[in-house]
Order: sequence, then C-alpha cells, then structure tokens
Amino acid sequence: MKLIGDKVIVREINEEDIPLLWNFIYGTPNPEWKLWDAPYFPLGYLKLEKYKENLQNMLKANEVPKVAIIERNGEIVGTVSFYWEHEPSRWLEVGVTIFQSNNWSGGIGTNALKLWIDYLFANLEIARVGLTTWSGNERMIKCAEKLGMMMEGRMRKCRYYNGEYYDSIRMGVLREEWNAWKKERESYC
Repeated sequence: MKLIGDKVIVREINEEDIPLLWNFIYGTPNPEWKLWDAPYFPLGYLKLEKYKENLQNMLKANEVPKVAIIERNGEIVGTVSFYWEHEPSRWLEVGVTIFQSNNWSGGIGTNALKLWIDYLFANLEIARVGLTTWSGNERMIKCAEKLGMMMEGRMRKCRYYNGEYYDSIRMGVLREEWNAWKKERESYC
C-alpha cells in the first residue's frame, strides 16, 4: 500500500521504520504531540523490543493495516491509524498523529487523513468512518470538518485535563457523504 497525496505519502510500515517510530513515541519524556493526542490518557512506556513485537504482530494479523506511516519529502512525520470501536457492527474510528510541531497546521494531517479514509472505504466493508477527539484539539476538529466530517456527538465536560473540563467530540462521515464530498472537490480541478 502506497497512497500518494498532494503533500504526503501514506505507506505501510517497514521493519526499518520501527525504531524511528518508537523514538517519536517513547524517545522523549512528555512528547509535545501528546499534548494534543488525548493528553488525559497517560502514555504507557514500552521498551523498543516490546513495541516492535506488538507492532509486528498487529501488522501480520490484518490484511488492511491498522496503522501506516505518513511521509513527507522522504521523511517520516507521523502515522494514520484505525481501530474497531465495535467490529461486529463495523464501527470504525480513525486517527492521525503528526509528531513534530514544525509539521502542524500546514495541511499534512488533513492530506494524510483524506488518503487514509479513501483507502479504508475502498478496502473495508464499512458504511461510516468516525473520529473522536476533544474540544481542546481545535486543529483536529477543523481537519475533520475540512474532510466533510460532521459533528455527531458532544459529550460535555467529560475530559478533565490540567484543571479544566473539556468536551469529547465525535465526528463522522458516511460512505455516500464521502463520495459526494470527493466528487464535489474533483469538479473544482
């Protein structure tokens, strides 16, 4: 799998990528990206060998990878992922993480997530793609809105972080909405 966008490439994880990914996630105490990616959940540390084992097992177990690399100008800048909220009912959620702040707010995450959602709709029998974030991550909400996702739910003041309450935000897009959104965008070109 190699998905080519305007700003990024989304591709499968290779063996040589694993130490670099581990370093982005665990190599620095309190990484800056974690301030935006559900900071109310602690980042449980994994040693490199355990992380590698877990990732390799997950990648082997799934025909459609649950996580993929975001590459920009030949360098790894982040990941896209999905998880099953409830697989028997085909309820799927996506995520995107851009590891370094110099790559934030430039459309990289939006471009990567667009490629990823397109890939998931093309390769999985699903009717909807969801995204859950928190009201403190305004960039993620705007990213989802740019991709035609609608706010489907707001659980008020259920995330407590740094002495403040935040809302949990559920966004989503249906397959037919996604196809219409893509068709509308293509008519501009």
